[in-house]
Amino acid sequence: MSSSTSSWICCQLGAREHYAVPRALQMSGVLGEFITDLWIRPGTLLHSWRKSLNGRFHPALEDAQVKAPNVAALTFELKASATGVDGWKLISRRNDWFQRQALAQLAQSHKESPNGNHTVFAYSYAAERILEFAREQGWRTVLGQIDPGPAEERIVAGLHEKSSPPQNGWEPAPSQYWERWRTECALADEIIVNSLWSKKALLTEGITQEKIRIVPVAYEAAPESGSFQRHYPETFTFERPLRVLFLGQINLRKGVGQLFEAIKLLTGESIEFWFVGPGQVSIPPELKKHPVKWFGVVSRLEVSNFYKQADLFILPTLSDGFGLTQLEALSWKLPVVATSYCGEVVQDGLNGLILEEVSGRAIAGVLLRFLQSPEMLVTMSANSVVSDRFSLKTLASSLTGLQ
Repeated sequence: MSSSTSSWICCQLGAREHYAVPRALQMSGVLGEFITDLWIRPGTLLHSWRKSLNGRFHPALEDAQVKAPNVAALTFELKASATGVDGWKLISRRNDWFQRQALAQLAQSHKESPNGNHTVFAYSYAAERILEFAREQGWRTVLGQIDPGPAEERIVAGLHEKSSPPQNGWEPAPSQYWERWRTECALADEIIVNSLWSKKALLTEGITQEKIRIVPVAYEAAPESGSFQRHYPETFTFERPLRVLFLGQINLRKGVGQLFEAIKLLTGESIEFWFVGPGQVSIPPELKKHPVKWFGVVSRLEVSNFYKQADLFILPTLSDGFGLTQLEALSWKLPVVATSYCGEVVQDGLNGLILEEVSGRAIAGVLLRFLQSPEMLVTMSANSVVSDRFSLKTLASSLTGLQ
């Protein structure tokens, strides 16, 4: 069955990527129904009740057929909070709850249109029962894989085993979590990943190559970023140091252990490090002797200001399904240092550099190159733009072009 001849039913828990997939399908005119957990329209009581709910809507889907059990979703979250359920138990219960809600809506849709010809899309870890129902109806099934799966967990487990000092707070997923994921993969006609790295990770798990499609994420830059002008000094000094920005979850998977080692190796250099995001690791006490600033979690507006004020963005990740912050940085004409373990955004030597290895020494060496040659940053900044490969239009074309 070709996707061009069927309407799509998109099932999405949360507001992942600002609803890029359903928006792309709506843009193409093939979105039949969008099933999500919360849909809070502006001007409603729920919208004014809590600011955190304001992002659970998108005007591009204003005219779409959206089904969301708002009251049930809020009740679930309030009960979980009141009973102290968290961690993997909460994640599993939420995924199960959403699938029950989605199944009820899918059954109703099937009852109203028993001869409907559909493609059902659902994101990994909350898709097993949804895809199972779809297959029973003879519908086409597409799984959106949000990360590199079990391969990534093994990487993180290895990092924690070697970590000194030991890091608290990380736990591997329960075995049932991965068993259900394997069932999802088996039920899917096609599996969408966002990077070559994720594809390689799934192949190591025995997922057949014929099922996997690489479809990069879509990103829409802030309108004001287009006219932003970036300026660099001729020389970096202690009064005007090279400002290196790390933005995101501050954890071992993101390569902060190696970044910490690089900071130590760069003692005495005119480089200042900015860490923005939730801290999930113990900070080595010796880092207090270095020019490091910790900003914690900040608002979306503040995030833009950090991109504008920094000189270089770094993502030394050891595993990411994509790494959307790369596109955010480039949209503000900010060169990026990244790795090959995420989305293919950086063009080595053009708009940034790719680390040959993720180690403190390698990171320090790259940063010294920029410190000693600010003109590299000037040139790379001029080339730092978000390619059309990451547009919503391209995502729409990729989805509707699946065979």
